[in-house]
Amino acid sequence: MASLLLSLLLAGSSAEAASYNGLAITPQMGWDNWNAFACDVDAELLASSARSIVDLGLRDLGYEYVILDDCWSIGRNTSGNGSIIADLTKFPNGMAAVSEDVHSLGLKFGMYSDAGQYTCGQYEGSLGHEEVDAQTFANWGVDYLKYDNCYNNGNAGTQYLSRNRYNTMSQALNATGRPVLYSLCNWGEDYPWNWGTTIANSWRISGDVYDSFDRPDPRCPCDGPDAWDCGLPGFHCSTLNIINKAAFIPSKAQSGGWNDLDMLTVGLGGQTDAEYVTLFSMWCAVKSPLIMGNDFSKISNSTLSILTNAAAIAVNQDPLYSSAARRWYYDTSDVDAYGRGSIQMWSGALNSTTDTEWDDMVVVLINGNNSPSTLNATLADIFVDYGTGGTAAEIGISWEVRDLWAYRLTDEESQALIDAANATTASGSGASVEAWSNNSTMALYNATATSYADGLEAKDELLLGKVVSTVAPSGTLTASIDTHGAAMFRLRAVPTTTPAARKRTDL
Repeated sequence: MASLLLSLLLAGSSAEAASYNGLAITPQMGWDNWNAFACDVDAELLASSARSIVDLGLRDLGYEYVILDDCWSIGRNTSGNGSIIADLTKFPNGMAAVSEDVHSLGLKFGMYSDAGQYTCGQYEGSLGHEEVDAQTFANWGVDYLKYDNCYNNGNAGTQYLSRNRYNTMSQALNATGRPVLYSLCNWGEDYPWNWGTTIANSWRISGDVYDSFDRPDPRCPCDGPDAWDCGLPGFHCSTLNIINKAAFIPSKAQSGGWNDLDMLTVGLGGQTDAEYVTLFSMWCAVKSPLIMGNDFSKISNSTLSILTNAAAIAVNQDPLYSSAARRWYYDTSDVDAYGRGSIQMWSGALNSTTDTEWDDMVVVLINGNNSPSTLNATLADIFVDYGTGGTAAEIGISWEVRDLWAYRLTDEESQALIDAANATTASGSGASVEAWSNNSTMALYNATATSYADGLEAKDELLLGKVVSTVAPSGTLTASIDTHGAAMFRLRAVPTTTPAARKRTDL
């Protein structure tokens, strides 16, 4: 029994892991309006954003859910079954029509509610109305429910209380007969990673993300590299704050149930390009849902080139379903304006793409220093799960190093794609990605045509990244990294006559 438990812990998950409702086999991808628009939302915004997701090629990269967040209702029906009423000023044709419009583009429709008396915006919550609300959502054609935690009337404070409150909606959704991806937004309160797997597809692990790399904020307590036990999740949590919190629970993620580090802030404007690359790299490496939060009418070429990086997304969607884990962290004296300076390294198993029995590995080096720095990671540290003290068989062979950001679109290429999408919107002609591809030396990966699993099996370079070096046996991986930036690599075993090591899932 002990060896079986060790195998499961080392794997993080297995190919046989089953979703409780058959959804989110890999982390969900999509867009939510809250980060860019908050309550300023209506049917036109959702329609234009959905159209942009298609025209920019993001749908075919896997971003399939268009999620309407808070502030969409005006109360409940007092003469019938108490069903919730959509705001017809914002959504004049009703919510079912919004759903139909989203579905007509080959996308899926998501909505928001709250496991409390009110939502966080003080609109109607679903506490005590779970069955009628779940059926209403199903009738509207909803495919995704983001379920918040405000005004919960004290039904929290223990894992038992929070689990039961959230399970009521889980059961109500399942009873409708419609597959609805269930995303818990309870901010990591009461350790949802311990009980979320059997009732939900993802769970937030922290307070709300804030568009800053490492700015400390008293409203987001439990800061720093040891912030694992946070009784008050708060909000205004920086990128690095959330990454540090994720370091202690990678084994809780599995196929069908994922640690959610919150929506992507890429494109909101508060961080540098290097900082956004770090955020996107880490969200992909730890298998967080990838939910965009930008305004497509103002999307920049650098934002688009980050969101379309298929090599990083392929790590997020990898068929081994295993989260990367932090191997080391060091505070440094090279501090920024907030007194922060650090370096850290994460690594994790990926499904093998070589003709050997060795797992691929993802490696992310994060430079939290206030200046560009060169970081090193030994094979012994990268493969420490396979054997401590340099005993892992994996350190005895050479490893091909592939840069997972090498095929990022250039500013010119991504701007050309934005221009093509804008021209498509203006003319209503469609096929913007195809028109762009015909005039481009680059290409976007199309996961609609070929899944990430199949593309990796076929050794597609857009997914594997560019070969930049080789690490010799017992060697060291080295990278020069911008301030607050990250280097992200895929390591692939160089064929060898040495007897194959056991794969991570066989340990």
